[in-house]
Amino acid sequence: MSIFSWIILVAICVVIIISVIGFIRGGKLHFQVEMRESRFSAEIFYTLLILYSVVIIGFGLIYFILSFHHIMLVEHGELREVSVLGSIIHSFYFSGVTLLTIGYGDVTPIGIGRFIALIEALIGYVLPTAFVLKLVQNTQSRSDD
Repeated sequence: MSIFSWIILVAICVVIIISVIGFIRGGKLHFQVEMRESRFSAEIFYTLLILYSVVIIGFGLIYFILSFHHIMLVEHGELREVSVLGSIIHSFYFSGVTLLTIGYGDVTPIGIGRFIALIEALIGYVLPTAFVLKLVQNTQSRSDD
């Protein structure tokens, strides 16, 4: 693999890590609390949506770059030669299915791709929990004020 590919992969990983850590540490998550009822602002929803999009796109790009070296994705049990557009579509599709822990099994990783997919699935599994915990923590700190 070329040095350029490694630089791109590292940059993508850094963006994903910064996004997830920023979300967990409490970036700009605000919600509105009214006297009679609590409701979440659209900002919270958009923050989580953007975070999921960053992770899906980031891992999709990792799968796409690795697919050029034939070490990433297999469709229906066989390695297929697809166009660049086809590879992009497969990579983003696999990333979304993996992050959302759906896992249809029609596209499977091979080699180091299995470990990368495991990390992505773990992030997809932990993010909703971190999100709920953050909301509870913010609610408790607001009620203490």
